Amino acid sequence: MNKHQNKSVQFEDLGTKDYQPSWDYQEQLMKNIIDIKIKNRELSAEEHITTPNHFLLVEHPHVYTLGKSGHEENMLAGIEKLKEIDATFVKVNRGGDITYHGFGQIVGYPILDLENFFTDIHKYMRNLEEVIIRTIAEFGLKGERSPGETGVWLDVGKPYARKICAMGVKASRWVTLHGFALNVNTDMRYFEYIIPCGIKDKQVTSLKRELERELTNEEVEQVKNSIKKHFEEVFEAELTAKI
Repeated sequence: MNKHQNKSVQFEDLGTKDYQPSWDYQEQLMKNIIDIKIKNRELSAEEHITTPNHFLLVEHPHVYTLGKSGHEENMLAGIEKLKEIDATFVKVNRGGDITYHGFGQIVGYPILDLENFFTDIHKYMRNLEEVIIRTIAEFGLKGERSPGETGVWLDVGKPYARKICAMGVKASRWVTLHGFALNVNTDMRYFEYIIPCGIKDKQVTSLKRELERELTNEEVEQVKNSIKKHFEEVFEAELTAKI
């Protein structure tokens, strides 16, 4: 491994936080990493400054986000309906179409300098999927990949295939932004107001729906800890508490 490669990842659980300030925070962390990378261009290899990595977990109040390649017609609710269901709508700079974030959902944002790991976005996405596949396996669910459809699914290839974890990322100078949304105790009615990820004929699901019961607070923490553990395994990284 290059001596300037840093596989240490600063971890933060942001608790419940609105979408926009969470996005702004990600952007700031990304900018800090990119600024270091730009500065490193002026330095000799020996003088290079090691870039940090971050991994955030957060729960958002009800919000619909539309990726830059998305289609607004996949948002089925108008302004009045959004007010009625206490949700907001935000256009974002990640890949992917429309998705929902809300209470009972664990959202993960890795802001990684992939040059610390590997420079391969396809591999990065597959790794994120693998983290979730291993996590939900601990709850007896068999997560799978669906060819051509990012995220983690159940019963792929069957009429009742359903997505349990959506993903959408952006990368700039090999620094990642955005991430995944795993439905845990999510109120699935909120998905009725969108065509999730622009895919009309596929259902969405949650751990709660699959296990046919609400997960306790302790179990939700267990899900988070599983995500952290499998993130370390899959990315061969070490999570450290944000100082």
